[in-house]
Amino acid sequence: MKALHRKDLYGWSVFNEARNLDFHSVLWVRPEGNVVIDPLPLSAHDAAHLRSLGGVAWVVVTNSEHVRATHELVSTFGAKVAGPRAEADTFPLQCDRWLATGEELVPGLMALELHGSKTPGELALLLEDTTLVTGDLIRGHVGGQLNLLPDAKLKDRTQALTSVGELVASWPRIDAVLVGDGWPIFRGGREALQKLVTSLLAANR
Repeated sequence: MKALHRKDLYGWSVFNEARNLDFHSVLWVRPEGNVVIDPLPLSAHDAAHLRSLGGVAWVVVTNSEHVRATHELVSTFGAKVAGPRAEADTFPLQCDRWLATGEELVPGLMALELHGSKTPGELALLLEDTTLVTGDLIRGHVGGQLNLLPDAKLKDRTQALTSVGELVASWPRIDAVLVGDGWPIFRGGREALQKLVTSLLAANR
């Protein structure tokens, strides 16, 4: 796995040829039990690395299309699973917890619901107020900037714009944005989110 911008964060990726970008998973290593967000299948190398770092206590699935390799981590490590409360009635696997805005899965990791995406109440995870981990709605198709899921896949563009605007207004300390799809932003994440909001508002005029 790749070391990220904090010594307790790692990630692994799979290149998606159809979209010409990487899909990502994130691991937060913590003494009380590690947390994985949207786990992709692991190579033998990455699986060994994960074991050496203590395995997995919790898996967070940001939306029903990101189940990915969750079953494998549950089977291998006995991990518990958390998913978006808005999808509780239709989610494709059993969850031990359902998360909504303002709830902490573990101390320091807060759930935030994003609306208007392709699934209801898609989760983003805010780590200690400074690192935002996103699923599908906020992504990075071009290095150094952020964009939204394409309009054709949005359920409600206005709601999506509102959700991003609320992130900018409510969480001024966001510095890194680790997107599920595309290029991450390791510094200046709030500014990149603000530029995204500004560009979307301009497009609406």
